[in-house]
Formats: sequence, C-alpha cells, structure tokens
Amino acid sequence: MKIDTDERKIDAILGRGIENIYPSKDFLKKKLLSGERQTIYLGIDPTGPSLHIGHCIPIRKLAEFQKLGHKVILLIGDFTAMIGDPDKLSVRKPLTRKEVLNNCKNYKKQASIFLKFGFGGAELKYNSKWLAKLSFEKLLNLSSYLTHSQIIKRSMFQERIKQDRDIYLNEFMYPLMQGYDSVVMDVDGEIGGNDQTFNMLVGRDLSKKINNKEKFVISTKLLADANGDKMGKTTGNMISLNTGSYEMFGNVMSWVDGMILSGFELCTDVSMEKIKEMKERMENGENPRNIKIILAKEIVSLYFDKNEAERAEENFINTFKKGGLPENLEEVKANVGDLLGKILLSAKIVSSNTDFRRLISEGAVSDAVSGEKINKFDFKIEEQIIVKVGKKRFVKIIV
Repeated sequence: MKIDTDERKIDAILGRGIENIYPSKDFLKKKLLSGERQTIYLGIDPTGPSLHIGHCIPIRKLAEFQKLGHKVILLIGDFTAMIGDPDKLSVRKPLTRKEVLNNCKNYKKQASIFLKFGFGGAELKYNSKWLAKLSFEKLLNLSSYLTHSQIIKRSMFQERIKQDRDIYLNEFMYPLMQGYDSVVMDVDGEIGGNDQTFNMLVGRDLSKKINNKEKFVISTKLLADANGDKMGKTTGNMISLNTGSYEMFGNVMSWVDGMILSGFELCTDVSMEKIKEMKERMENGENPRNIKIILAKEIVSLYFDKNEAERAEENFINTFKKGGLPENLEEVKANVGDLLGKILLSAKIVSSNTDFRRLISEGAVSDAVSGEKINKFDFKIEEQIIVKVGKKRFVKIIV
C-alpha cells in the first residue's frame, strides 16, 4: 500500500487532539513525509468489559495513521491488566486471567468502528504472548536498563510518597512491562492518552537502548470532567461503547458546558473551523445547550448512525422539554457500585427501604433519559444517571 505524504493531512493529524509529541513534532513530520512506512501501536489494558469514548480518542488517531497507509497495531494488555497501571492514590485490584479475557472479548469489534482489521489491515496482539514467558533471568537483565530514580519520578508515585502511602514492587514493574512491549514488537511509534506519557517514554528509552531505535511517542489530550479528572473506568464517569444511543445522547447532554469544545475536537469529525464558529456563537450569547445538542448528535452518529442520532435527539427533547425534566435537577453524589436504594434513602428521596422496594415493584423508578424501568432492588450505579422516582421526582446521580 502506498504511503500518503500529503503535508496538509499530516499537519492536521499532528495538530488536532495532540498534547505532546516526542522527541518532537518536526522529527515525526519528517518521518511521515519521507514516505517510509511506520509501525505504530496503541495498548489498552482490558480492565473493564467495554471500551469507552475516552479509549476512542487514541483509537481514532491510530486510524488516521492507518488511512495514510502505515502499519497499526492494537495491543491488548491481557498480561499487564492483571497487575494494573498504578493509580496515584491506591493499589489497583488484581484481575484474574479469566476476568481479563472476558473483559476484552468485544474490544476488537468495538475498535472496528474506526480501525480496519483483516488481511493487510490493523493487527491485534496480546502482550501475554511475551510477558508470560519472561524468565526471571531475562526480567533481571531487562530491569537493569532502568533506575530507581527514573521510575520514582512518576507523578503518581510522588503523590503516594506525599501521602505516606505504600508503593509495591509489582507497581514499579508496570512501566517496565509496558516499555518491553515496544521492544518486542520493534515499533516505530506509540500512541496513547496523556496519562500514559510516562509509560510510553519508558518504552522509548528501552527501544533506544535495546533496539537502537528512536521511537516516537504521541500523547493525546484527555477528555476531562469539571474536576479535571479524565473520563474513564477509574473515575466511573465514562460513556461505554455498549451504551444505547438514547443513553449516550443523554450522557453527552449531562456534560458541563466547559467540555463542549474539547468534546467536538476529541470525539467528532467536525472541522476545527466549524468548532471555532460554535465557540463564537456561544461567546455571542447563544445557549450552550443548542451547541451541546449538535455535539451529542455528532457523537451518536459516529457510534450508531445519523438516523439513530435523530431519534435520540427527539427522545431527549420529548423527555426534557415536553415531558418536563426540571432545568435545575436535584443532584446526589455517589461512588461506582453504590446501591441505588441506599443513595435515594440517604438523600431522603425515599422514606425507607420498604418505600424503595414498593416503588421498584410498581415500576415507578426509571432511567429518565432512556425511559427504561429499573426493576432490580439491588441496582448498582455504574455511571452518571438521571433517575425518575414516581411521577415528578428526578435526581441526577453523579459518580
């Protein structure tokens, strides 16, 4: 396949949604203009049963390189997921091999929305193929390429130290394992979210020392909520790709106004010129909700189709404007996995557990956006949701 070296396309790819490029943007642009086929990969640890919109930011960027004719790899971190990328506050819960494989069973299908697999297309690989076979001797040899001072500089480890929290040795090994992926696959470059920059740069360091290769790293911007937390599995505020169109539309509409422009840039194909126009419309006094509806339609169209996006918009308008969801919804904070009954009881929305069970039995509790009845007494909160209780009570549960 011939490599597309159109400079305008390359500039667009290296500009939109990009946080940083290592060693430099000029270095990578020169490589792409050379017409030499590059091998680029994205790694995803299957720590949840579905990809989410945050995953699709680097997946879409990887797809852009595929369209230029470059070789792309989607790497499933089925080995690294059993340990988990360290968190700044706590140790991640270890996953079993069975849990990991069950989580990623739909990843390829979901990624196929943007990536083309099959003969001559994107490759799907699993890092257990080489990491599970590492001997202790090989691991010791590999670890000699990194220093304690190099790893301890990672911001999340520094945060743990400040809070006098433990850092376990297996967590120290995570960047080494992810970095080794680059060495084994002998890639030219890696794409990942900005929160993966440290791990990707470890891979760049190892590639240079072991393979004598100047690996480039592309970190993409993160879709963040009002608190600056990335939307993902850890924070519990992601929009999963197994979400229905109505729910997806409603979830986008629940985003704060400050996320509208970044949502367009990172999650849609709307041109930067049009995004600038919408920014000006809001600055000139147009209600941000109008622009957010356009954003929700664009996002739903990508994952479903335009007709489904139209239906989702109609459902949203009927529910919120005609059916009458209040403008200022009552809000309750909760954690992922919290029981809906306990949340409503604590917020005094129901008077007792008996009252809650009665409402559930009568079909009087539902997802206000989709209209779907909640019929489980032990219904757990997995993501942000607007719940209708009875005929007139609405509550927005924020995770």
